[in-house]
Amino acid sequence: MLILLPPSEGKAERGTSRVRRLSFPELAGPREKVLDALVSLCHTPEARDVLGLSDGQAGEIERNRGLPAARTLPVADLYTGVLYDNLGLGTLSPEARRRADRRIVVFSGLWGLLRPSDRVPPYRLSMGVRLPPMGGLAAFWRPSISAVLDATKGLVVDMRSATYAAAWQPGERGVAVRVLREAAGKRTVVSHMAKATRGVVARSLVETPDRPRTAGDLADLLAGLGHRVELAAPAGGNRPRTLDVIVDE
Repeated sequence: MLILLPPSEGKAERGTSRVRRLSFPELAGPREKVLDALVSLCHTPEARDVLGLSDGQAGEIERNRGLPAARTLPVADLYTGVLYDNLGLGTLSPEARRRADRRIVVFSGLWGLLRPSDRVPPYRLSMGVRLPPMGGLAAFWRPSISAVLDATKGLVVDMRSATYAAAWQPGERGVAVRVLREAAGKRTVVSHMAKATRGVVARSLVETPDRPRTAGDLADLLAGLGHRVELAAPAGGNRPRTLDVIVDE
């Protein structure tokens, strides 16, 4: 089973080591190209507009300039924000943390794919950026990421935002997790609460040693772990199924 997560814009401030050995070594070439392009961009006046930064975020440009020599920290400690706070990688048991490192794949505009134990420096680059000279990063990464993940087997639990989902789709073996809020008998799609709920669901899936093989197995497992879930009918056309996680207002 793979659990696909987006990164977060919020990141820890400082690393402690320059050692950088990353999972998915097949992505070394594209990573180097994106890193070089990002550093070059951040030496130009266009950097703020291209990266979509405000005046108060000018420090992000300076940080990107120093990436080649920057100190690193584990991905498990790097990303902050609602999803990662609720996932709580740092508070997992040793066994669950090992499962998390096998199961979780974080999509990144700069690094492509990361595991929780990978060490990278803090950076700022969304998958939605059109980075000169390669253009849109989702399209740039798609061939390389597809070559890596198409070769994997097993169920894919997809908790990414649309920006990162554009870089790769798992097809029929995927299950996209959607969060619905129920109030007064009506259900609505939620955004901010969805991040927290996805973090809680991801934690459940790394705390259990069970390995669901089908969408039905996943729904049964999460229901047994206390989540209220409903599995949508197959979408057909090699598309992922949708698993709704329902939360009360």
